[in-house]
Amino acid sequence: MEDADLSLLFKAFLFSSVRHRDQRRKDQESSPYINHPIEVMELVWRVGGVRSPAVLMAALLHDTIEDTQTTPEEIETIFGKEVLDLVLELTDDKSLPKAERKHLQVMHAPHKSAGARPVKIADKICNVHDISHSPPLNWTWERCMEYIAWSEQVVNGMRGMNPELEALFDQNAAEAYRLLEQHHETWPVISKG
Repeated sequence: MEDADLSLLFKAFLFSSVRHRDQRRKDQESSPYINHPIEVMELVWRVGGVRSPAVLMAALLHDTIEDTQTTPEEIETIFGKEVLDLVLELTDDKSLPKAERKHLQVMHAPHKSAGARPVKIADKICNVHDISHSPPLNWTWERCMEYIAWSEQVVNGMRGMNPELEALFDQNAAEAYRLLEQHHETWPVISKG
């Protein structure tokens, strides 16, 4: 990676951390939200083998438009059109009802670009892992199970481009089902890990 790309990647780290600074995850620990995009980027790099600076930046920025006051213009001005296009491809339209957004993720998954697919799969890996190891306090057992099944539908639509990330998703989904089944009777008690 060239110095200019590395410099912009560090800028994406900083930008994402500032934009998500007051947000917390829905997990039982209310962990800092910024941990999520960092984990997604790390999986895209380490497991997915992706070396594209634009894809790595998009991984760090994938929730900024959707979940913060960030505008597409800001992303394009600072990080360029290629990064903006990827971020927009990964952004849900929050003006739509939740059920429709989820349906659209399944419908659009097979049409995701080669750059967006590893980010979307890594995002689902992280979310499924979090739900099975530290589920949101207000989520029912059924809602957790439904989320995993829906995530499988999304990932199934993107198969064939990154077998390593796909295999890790499959492992996480299988573990999530096992853990949730194990703790069905004592919900919401779940093992940490």
